[in-house]
This record gives sequence, C-alpha cells and structure tokens, in this order.
Amino acid sequence: MDEFGYLSVLISIILGLSVTQLLQGMGQLINARDRVRVYWPSIGWAVFLLIIDTQAWWAMFRFRNKHDWTFFQFAVVLFETILLYLLAALALPNVPDYGEVDLESNYFRHSRWFFGSLVIVLLDSLLKGPVFKGSLTEGLDLDFHLLWIATGAIAAVTRSDRYHKAFFCFSFVLFVSYIALLFARLR
Repeated sequence: MDEFGYLSVLISIILGLSVTQLLQGMGQLINARDRVRVYWPSIGWAVFLLIIDTQAWWAMFRFRNKHDWTFFQFAVVLFETILLYLLAALALPNVPDYGEVDLESNYFRHSRWFFGSLVIVLLDSLLKGPVFKGSLTEGLDLDFHLLWIATGAIAAVTRSDRYHKAFFCFSFVLFVSYIALLFARLR
C-alpha cells in the first residue's frame, strides 16, 4: 500500500460517517413524516452535503501520486473531512420517538455553528494551496472560495429566512457550476 492509500483510509471512513449521518437523518425524517414540520432549506442542505461529501472524496484523488507527506499536510486534509462530518451532524435533528419535529427551529438553532463551520471548511480548502503547492489557489477556484466564504459568513450571522433560502439556492448553483468547471473529470 502506498502513502496515499494508507492515509486515505481514515479520510474515507470520516466521509463515510458523514454520508451515513445524512442518510440516517433523512431516513428518520421519512419515518416520522407525520410529525415533521418541514423546512425545505434543512432538507436541501442535507442533500447538498451529500454532493459536497462526494466532491470532497472525488477531489482527494488528486493526491494519489503524492508520496512525501508531512503530518501538517495530512492534518489539513483530515480537518476538512472532520468539519464535513460535523456539518452533517448539524444539518438534521435526531428524531425522537414522539413529539413534533420542527426543522425550521432546528435550522436556526444551529445556523451559526453550521455556517461558521462551512466557512472554516472553505478556509481549510483554501489552505491546501499554500500547504501543498506553496501558493494560494488562483482563478475560478479562488473566486469560488472567496464568494462562498463571504456569503457563508453572512449566513452565519443573519437570521433572515429570505436570505437563508436565497443563500441555499445560490450555493447550490455555485457549487454545481464549480464541479462542472473544475472537477468534472477525475485527474
């Protein structure tokens, strides 16, 4: 087993736990659907995080030919996956066996932590450029990160329902475009 194969095991486990957390949460909501007060941005972010987790796993392939790793480089990559798991844990509530589940109140109860963590994930993603290449990411990749960091920081501090709904739609379109432009092919 090469270096990346060895290191990717832990990364894959954490991303797998994130996907499991999201799917389990969705399953609980489906099972308790008669007691769930739906707030579509909550469900939207859970589905969106599945796409983000998949893209993160997909993008990790670029490290397959790297054989000389430092602990700091691995920590930067690992920290991103840990934060993605924490986002998954905040996206949907644990559904109790009884009582109503209000997705909107859960969403805004965790919104500062959720969007603050999203901003930190994006900052960590930007950190990979200097850590691995010695320079900041450029072009569309940098523009994408900076735009999403700025709008995500606003989401972390505002309680505006209208902003959060618009931010979800904006983020989804932005991220799908990002994947299409920069990560459509496995390289």
